[in-house]
Amino acid sequence: MKIIENFADGGDVLTLPLLPLKDLVIFPNMVVSLFVGRKKSIKAMEESMGKERYIFLTAQKNPSIEDPKEEDLFQTGVVCEILQLLKMPEDTIKILVEGLYRARISEFSSDGDYYSAKVSRVRGAGVDTAEADGIIRNVKTQFEEYVRLNKKISPEIMLGISGIQDPDRLADNIAPNLMITPFKKQEILEKTDAGDRLFIIAKILASEIEILEVEKKIKTRIKKQMDKSQKEYYLHEQLKAIQSELGSQEDFPDDLTELREKILASKMPEEIEKKALKEFNKLSKMMPMSAESTIVRNYLDWLISLPWNKRTKERTDLVKAGEILNSDHYALEDAKERILEYLSVRKLSGSMKSTIICLVGPPGVGKTSLARSVARATNRKFVRVSLGGIRDEAEIRGHRITYVGALPGRIIQSLKKAGVSNPIFLLDEVDKMGQDFRGDPASALLEVLDPEQNHSFSDHFLEVPFDLSKVMFITTANTYYNIPYALRDRMEIINIPGYTESEKYHIAKEFLLPKLMKLNGLDKVRIKMEDSLIYRVIRNYTREAGVRSLEREISKIFRKIAKEIVLKQTDKSSVAVDEEKLEKYLGPDRFKALRSESEAGVVTGLAWTEFGGEILHTEVIVVKGRGELLLTGKLGDVMKESARAAMTYARTVCHLFDIKEDFYRKVDVHIHLPEGAVSKDGPSAGITIATALISALSGIPVKRDVAMTGEITLRGNVLPVGGLKEKILAAQRMKIYNIILPEKNRNDIKKIKKEIIGEMNLFFVSNMREVLDIALEGRPQVKQEVKALQAENGLARKSELH
Repeated sequence: MKIIENFADGGDVLTLPLLPLKDLVIFPNMVVSLFVGRKKSIKAMEESMGKERYIFLTAQKNPSIEDPKEEDLFQTGVVCEILQLLKMPEDTIKILVEGLYRARISEFSSDGDYYSAKVSRVRGAGVDTAEADGIIRNVKTQFEEYVRLNKKISPEIMLGISGIQDPDRLADNIAPNLMITPFKKQEILEKTDAGDRLFIIAKILASEIEILEVEKKIKTRIKKQMDKSQKEYYLHEQLKAIQSELGSQEDFPDDLTELREKILASKMPEEIEKKALKEFNKLSKMMPMSAESTIVRNYLDWLISLPWNKRTKERTDLVKAGEILNSDHYALEDAKERILEYLSVRKLSGSMKSTIICLVGPPGVGKTSLARSVARATNRKFVRVSLGGIRDEAEIRGHRITYVGALPGRIIQSLKKAGVSNPIFLLDEVDKMGQDFRGDPASALLEVLDPEQNHSFSDHFLEVPFDLSKVMFITTANTYYNIPYALRDRMEIINIPGYTESEKYHIAKEFLLPKLMKLNGLDKVRIKMEDSLIYRVIRNYTREAGVRSLEREISKIFRKIAKEIVLKQTDKSSVAVDEEKLEKYLGPDRFKALRSESEAGVVTGLAWTEFGGEILHTEVIVVKGRGELLLTGKLGDVMKESARAAMTYARTVCHLFDIKEDFYRKVDVHIHLPEGAVSKDGPSAGITIATALISALSGIPVKRDVAMTGEITLRGNVLPVGGLKEKILAAQRMKIYNIILPEKNRNDIKKIKKEIIGEMNLFFVSNMREVLDIALEGRPQVKQEVKALQAENGLARKSELH
């Protein structure tokens, strides 16, 4: 006892046998029984019994280690006294120990038959009396509430806690009773400041109390629901028994009887009806208020509600269909022709697998409204599903019935809404689907849109095949190259590139004006608006492939007129719109057709984007430097490669333009495409960048009324590009009528209407020297063979460039 008394009074280091503990942390004043089985631990017990029964206990960091080293043990533990030792069968010892003092290992030894350690006592720091009283009172109150909520802790424990006023002792008595991890208990044991230890315990108690209160609420709610379900089931069975005794069961058919009749009346295919009746039999044996009963009932309701054999009678009258399409839309001849071809084949053959048409074009050209017109022309129901932004495969195929809140996918949901099995089904924005960890919806659409597979489309929720072969699918997209190839392969692409100025005028005159007058309450007002004013709105206030902006501008005019009529009480019968009023309503002209003058290093390029054809101004500036090539304007990798190829080509032809051959070492070349916030990429800007670069280096201006498109090789050959119609329309909107195109695109021009090409001067070129000869002011002197090649090229233009 002298050794431990000296240690208790703050004496020197004490050497004791060490017992590692698994998943257990001992605190001072704690009495606990332990089972000891490891040989070294048993030897430590025996050694301790010969040394006044004292032993040092500390926890292992990893309880799975059988022979721990010093680094595997926590350095802070408790010096304990062995109160009782009892040998058990199979070489196991049961001991009863009492924690005395917190201590820290100063030297560890595992060389002998048992672990031993030199330990020094850890004393707690003092706490301010007023602060200690507050913390002690708060922790006691919290622990009392914790004991009340936690049924695993005996209420008698509060008898021993209530009388403790020492902060250290209070922490040591509460911590062992908390339902927390050994690591958290070890953290409390290692703290030397009693206030810090109690503060950690207070935070743990607050969190545990909140969790226990939530658990109590959940248990109470579940018990109430179970009691209610059992009561309703009992009353329901009683009601059935009473009805059976009264003989009135047939007069009051229950819900299950009605459900069975609906299954038989839904005209499902035989195999699906068998599955439905099997689920029905399962449902009839369940408690009505059980969760599984609700799931099965919902599943059967979906099977019953689907249009297994319901169809609308399809119209195959081509004359009537053509009249409807023409009355709803101006132009769009290719799309209308394809619809009429489909109806013709349908009428002759009597049946046809579902046709998948993909309408590709910029926003506002009428893709969605054309699909509605097709539905009206064929006398079918119309269903639209927007796929923009969808990333979850379950949106197409549905969720498994086992998921909470499971539903079929959008295909099955829309068919239920349509109520027939042969609607016109519009899949809008098919190019804007994404994919992530939830799957790939584009791949899920493959089964939907493949005529060889969709006769047995399987939704994950239904888990039975549904025939989609009678559905006519129409998809829309802004650009077809964003559609995955496997999906695009199942579609027939119909391009709707945009409208000419004349087409926009007719759409505004015949469709937009009557529609917007009615919407703005002006259908009874005679509005006089000259055709020239409509053309001015088209040319100077809008610049788009479609007609959405045009519709907004005309609607703005009508709103201004409506406001004047209401506020000024002007004549409501007739309103005239002239040039002055137009500018008052819409402001000054927003767009100018051309650059004011020709400039060196500035070229007008033509691009094809998801918004249709666009004008792409390319600027090049040459300054003194060290041969650096700067590219700005948020260019993609393809355009960066085109710029480097143009730079290399310029070095090969510099002698033709009196440019020094070593220019690339003495100057920095900066190539810039304005509107840097907009990403730009694509294989059609090569000749544009090369022309701007040579113009800037030579100082020769580029003609302001020339636009161009085409890719360049290192040898100066011009490669073909796509989107010609869209690019030509973009040039028309800018009042640019001279366009340089690749020679290899000559045959593609034949597919474009003559009314679009008629007013254009198209120059087909095979190499860059021809491009420069046409585009640069005061054509540079080039070799004779290039001029001969130009003569053979058949440049079909109305007038010479000026």
